[in-house]
Amino acid sequence: MIEVQVQSPTQDKLAQEIRFATSTVIADEPATAGGDDGGPNPYELLLGALGSCTAMTVQLYARRKGWPLQGVEVRLSHDRIHAEDCEECETREGFLDEIRKEIRLTGPLHEDQRQRLLEIARRCPVNLTLQREVRIVDALVPS
Repeated sequence: MIEVQVQSPTQDKLAQEIRFATSTVIADEPATAGGDDGGPNPYELLLGALGSCTAMTVQLYARRKGWPLQGVEVRLSHDRIHAEDCEECETREGFLDEIRKEIRLTGPLHEDQRQRLLEIARRCPVNLTLQREVRIVDALVPS
C-alpha cells in the first residue's frame, strides 16, 4: 500500500502540503484560480506522476534489454473534450478527459526497439491505473 498525506497549512490559502515518505511537495492553484501559484496544480501533479512513471518504465525495460537508450523525455497535456468528438471512445455524451503523451527517445535505437519501448510506455503502472475503473473510498475520521 502507498500512503500520502495532504494537509492545508493555512485556512486562507489554497496551497496544500503533500507529504510523501521522504519528501514534501506544495500543490497550489494559479492566481487566476484563487491560489498563489506556489506549486503545481493537482492536474499538473497527475501529469507529472504519469510522465515520470512512463519514463522510469521505459528506462528500466531498455536497461534490462541492454538497449542503447540514452534519454527519455515525456511531454504531457490534459484537456476536456466533447465525447461526441471521440470516435473510439465508449462514452458518447458529455465530456471526456484527454491526456496526450509525447515521448522522445534518444540514443541509437532501431525502429523496432523504439516501437517496443512505446508499447512498454503504455504499460507503466500509473498509465494502467488511469485506464482502469478506479474506486475511491472516502471516510471522515475523528478530529
